[in-house]
Amino acid sequence: MSVYFNKRRKWWEYYFRFQKKIFTRAGFKTKKEALAAEAERKKDVKQPITTQEQKEIDMAFLDLVNSRLDYLQAYRSKTHYIDSVYLAKRWVRQFKDMTVHQISPELIGNFLIKLKNKVSAFTANKDLRALRATFNFGIKPPNRWFTYNPTDGLKFFPVESKMKYVPPLEDVIKVLMVAEGEVQDYLWTLALTMGRMSEINKLEKTDIDFQNGYVTLYTRKTKGGNTRARKIPMTKKLREVFERRLHKNTTPWVFYHTYFSRKQKYWVTGPYKSRNKIMTTLCKKAGVRYFRFHPFRHFGASYLENHGVSIKTIQELLGHQNRLTTEIYVHSLNNIDRDAMDCLDSALNGVENVLEFRKAQD
Repeated sequence: MSVYFNKRRKWWEYYFRFQKKIFTRAGFKTKKEALAAEAERKKDVKQPITTQEQKEIDMAFLDLVNSRLDYLQAYRSKTHYIDSVYLAKRWVRQFKDMTVHQISPELIGNFLIKLKNKVSAFTANKDLRALRATFNFGIKPPNRWFTYNPTDGLKFFPVESKMKYVPPLEDVIKVLMVAEGEVQDYLWTLALTMGRMSEINKLEKTDIDFQNGYVTLYTRKTKGGNTRARKIPMTKKLREVFERRLHKNTTPWVFYHTYFSRKQKYWVTGPYKSRNKIMTTLCKKAGVRYFRFHPFRHFGASYLENHGVSIKTIQELLGHQNRLTTEIYVHSLNNIDRDAMDCLDSALNGVENVLEFRKAQD
C-alpha cells in the first residue's frame, strides 16, 4: 500500500517508486489528502523523460527532514537521533510549508541570527551544522534529489571558548564520600572506567570479566554509527563494586531501576537513561562547585597525563578515534609548561631589579 498512517508521528504519508527512484511525502492530516497529493506527484514524475530530466526535484522541506531523521534513527546512536529530532522541530516550525528551493540563504541566515540573539551563538552554530548536513543528505549519493544547499557560504558565529571546568581530586573524593549505596557505586564506576554516562547506563553483566580482570564498554560515537568496544582494566576497587552490584542481581544490567512506563502503562525494570539530578544534590551536600558526570572523564584524563601516562594510552581508555579529541580532555600543565613560565618569571624579575637599581642611582 502506497498510502499509510504513521502511528509514531500521527500523520498520513505516501510512498512509491518510479524508474528506481523513491518518491515520498509526509505530514498529511487525512488519507484523502495523501491520496490526492500522491496522484498529483505521480502525474508529475511520469512526464516524458526528455522534460523530466531537465527538472531538478523540488521536494518539500518536511520530506527532506523526515528522510534524514529516518536515516539517523537507523544508522546513528539513539542520543544523536533524539537531539536531531529536537533541532528538526525548530526548523519545521519555521519552514514547514516550504520546498527546498524556496528556502534561501537569507531566510536561513535570518533564522540563525534570531536564534543567536534569543539563545546563544553556540546553539545557532549547532543548528547551522545540522541544517548543512540535512541538505547535503539530499544532495549526496545515493539520493541526489537536488543540488541546492542554501547553507553554502553561511559562516559560523564567533564563540568565546572557555576552559571546561575539571574538578580537583579533593572535590571528586568529597562527592564520592557523601554518596551512598548504589549511587556511590555508580560514581566509582564512572571515575575508574572514565566511561561515558550512556556507556555505564547500558553496562551489562556479560561485559564484566572477573577472570581476566577487565570491563568492556561500548560506544556508537564512531564514523558510520558502528558500535565499537574497548576493554578497561578492572581495578581492585572496581572489582569490589561489581561484585557487590552483581550479588543476587537477576537483571541483565549492572545498574537498573524500576519505573512506570507511560508508553506501556505499567511498571517495568530496566537501565537508566539519565541521572542528571544526582550531581546537583551531591555537590551541594559536599559543599563543592557543581560539576556533572562528564567531568569525571576530563578529570581522569588530566590526572593520568599529569602522572606520565601517554596520550595514546589515554586515548584508548577514553575510546576516542581522534587524538585531537583526547587532547581537549587533557587540561593539566606539564613540566615543560611550568619551566617555561618560571623562566619568564625570572626574566621579568631580572628586568624589574635592573630598573629599580637605575632608579636608585638617579
